[in-house]
Amino acid sequence: MTGVLRGLPPPRPIPIKERASILFLEKGRLDVLDGAFVLVDEIGVRVHIPVGGVVCLMLEPGTRISHAAVALAARAGTLLIWVGEAGVRLYAAGQPGGARADRLLYQARLALDDEARLRVVRRMYALRFGEEAPTRRSIDQLRGIEGARVREMYKIMAAQHGIVWRGRDYDPSNWNGADTVNRCLSAATSSLYGITEAAVLAAGYAPAIGFLHTGKPQSFVYDIADLFKFETVVPVAFRVAGAAQANRPLDGRPVSDPVSEVRRRCRDVFRQSQILVRLIPSIEDVLAAGGLPIPEASPEAMPVAFEKVEKLSDDGHRG
Repeated sequence: MTGVLRGLPPPRPIPIKERASILFLEKGRLDVLDGAFVLVDEIGVRVHIPVGGVVCLMLEPGTRISHAAVALAARAGTLLIWVGEAGVRLYAAGQPGGARADRLLYQARLALDDEARLRVVRRMYALRFGEEAPTRRSIDQLRGIEGARVREMYKIMAAQHGIVWRGRDYDPSNWNGADTVNRCLSAATSSLYGITEAAVLAAGYAPAIGFLHTGKPQSFVYDIADLFKFETVVPVAFRVAGAAQANRPLDGRPVSDPVSEVRRRCRDVFRQSQILVRLIPSIEDVLAAGGLPIPEASPEAMPVAFEKVEKLSDDGHRG
């Protein structure tokens, strides 16, 4: 194992919008060998991981990680997420920086102001469904309307792909107890939540302070991810699950492992949809709808992670 060469400046993180989205890793030891981030399996085979060019790494059961590897991921600005099988359960996450005080206070003020919070939720509704939210509705009422529309969208997509749909039903503690389509949906959404949490942290906000979703460690992550879910990962999950259930090839190839196939296709759709370019501007958009002024950063605040940044959080710079 080698450390950072003396006399060299620390590595400069690559903007989020220029990175690959996500990698799932399992059954190996993550370490730094010869100055590179590598995964070493039980027989000593090394696979190089381009940690500086990836938004986040999802570490599944069977992985171990060294102190040097965590430190390198921190310098590279890559989010590490420890997850259960297929990413269904999130155990811990770590990224350098995290929420800045000025951004965190701004987010908290919006969440605690009933009128501002409602305006944020209405903006999320408009972005998600392409129409203004019904007038004179509370957040709870909008949540109910949204839930009904989402359930109907699931039903329609299941019918389009010839899937017998019994509803969104899964138990995080019993992965094999869910049917194929629910496992595919869980794998797909976990991929989206991973890169969304990285964007939330990169923009300087707190994943737990949500507006429509509340009470969960990733409430704000769910808020933002839902804006993109049905244009990115949900269609992928239904398409793969439909092919797997009907035992028909997908794009000329048999689907032997639906969950792995979903992960690969989610990675591709993230690139095609340019979601990494859009996530942080969407966060700023929905929060701006609250109508409260953004506070000035304290002189003691941690500086932005990149040079020549014209504002605290643009479309791909950690703030």
